[in-house]
Amino acid sequence: MRIIAASLSVLVLAVTGYVWNQYRDLTAGIHTSSALGATAAPAAGADTNILVMGLDSRLDENGNALPADIYDALHAGDAANGGYNANVLMLLHIPGDGSKATSISIPRDDYVDFPDTPDGTAEGKIKQAYGLAFDQANRQLRAQGVTDPVTLEQRSRDAGRTAEIHTVREFLGGVPIDHFVEVTLMAFYQIAQVVQPITVCVNEDTTDSYSGADFHAGRQQITAAQAVAFVRQRRDNVHPKLNFTDLDRERRQQAFISSLAYQLKQAGTPVDPTRLNAIMKVAEQNIAIDSGLDLLSFATNATSLSSGNISFTTLPITGFGTDPLGESINTVDLTQIRATVQNLLSPPVPATPAPAPSAGATVDVVNSTGQTGLAATMERDLAGQGYTAGTTTTGARTFHTTLSYAPDAADPARTLATLLAGPTPRPDGSLPAGHIRLVLGNGFTVPPKLAVSSSASSTPTTPEPATSDPASVPSALAGGEIPCVK
Repeated sequence: MRIIAASLSVLVLAVTGYVWNQYRDLTAGIHTSSALGATAAPAAGADTNILVMGLDSRLDENGNALPADIYDALHAGDAANGGYNANVLMLLHIPGDGSKATSISIPRDDYVDFPDTPDGTAEGKIKQAYGLAFDQANRQLRAQGVTDPVTLEQRSRDAGRTAEIHTVREFLGGVPIDHFVEVTLMAFYQIAQVVQPITVCVNEDTTDSYSGADFHAGRQQITAAQAVAFVRQRRDNVHPKLNFTDLDRERRQQAFISSLAYQLKQAGTPVDPTRLNAIMKVAEQNIAIDSGLDLLSFATNATSLSSGNISFTTLPITGFGTDPLGESINTVDLTQIRATVQNLLSPPVPATPAPAPSAGATVDVVNSTGQTGLAATMERDLAGQGYTAGTTTTGARTFHTTLSYAPDAADPARTLATLLAGPTPRPDGSLPAGHIRLVLGNGFTVPPKLAVSSSASSTPTTPEPATSDPASVPSALAGGEIPCVK
């Protein structure tokens, strides 16, 4: 699947929140999952984070194929296409104080660590954690004699959900994920059918035979099938100057959600019972939520989203590359990602000095970035923070920065992780007593608070843009309007 503006379903619920209160049995038929584990529900008035996952699947929630006419309308292949990758990932942050909500889009091809090593894989595209864990669990369950199709499907999906949630949580720097909503391609199309026509806006004429997109410049009303093409489009061979990328697909999803919420709000009346019942049927067939999410309560408290009290942001990348298998990926700066998320989710606070590391902690630095002199620079900067300089070596190029420590150096390692705003420290019994091993991955930048002076660092504090096109990483998009996009 090259699609899904998955959080559409969440916002539809928000827009019509006061109506849902008349349907107390709404969630009776919706798939619920315990994939989040035993997590404490946010306290009243606390912030809430909801992860929205849109699956790369041409099947319904029970793993069944769709009718042939649906495949024709989707213009996205049939049951043999797609899979169980989480091709759409959005973190919806709703502040407990009622201030502006934030929707953070995570590009599907960001190359990340997999903390659960699903199917024995330690790193890959962030979207793949779900599918790898699904495949592993599915094989194991079959080997255990599980044959019921629905049980097999849902237990396999639970494994995928858990792995994807853990991967996103670590990638974003430990941000709590309180709830999740999982949506299939079919759900997006069916909800679009219920609310069509939908008004969207594009800046220029654009055509894409792959997705079926064919839009003229300016505002226009589109059908459900055209809506699928709108959010799936990521190329235009007729107008190559538009230079589409997957990041433009993220922006299309955001613009569609904003447009739909705006239209429903402008209508000024509740969705009629017939449409409401149709949306409920879609939810039962093609949406899954965690067992702790109360949709009615959420919808009632989130109606302000439709008034524009939300902004949409796409996380930055540092460039485009290939993984060891030769597949296209987005390279990222983990420090930048986590700092961006922290700034989006938390109000600015006065800077406070970092806690002093334990005396005698020695840091050995491995430079795996390909940038000459970076290990020595880091040793010098860390010495200014009270660490003891260890050895500096050059390692094979790697994508991610890692931090490991000897059992007696846990506290200074955690302090160093805080200073770097990036890697998760992990124990390593093979290291000498009192030692920390820091491996600098490709794209690492020295945090300004660590630099001794502006000339001490051999790398810029802000990564270069992914391409010469300034729109390669879309800027934030405000809700409450019908935005024009590429």
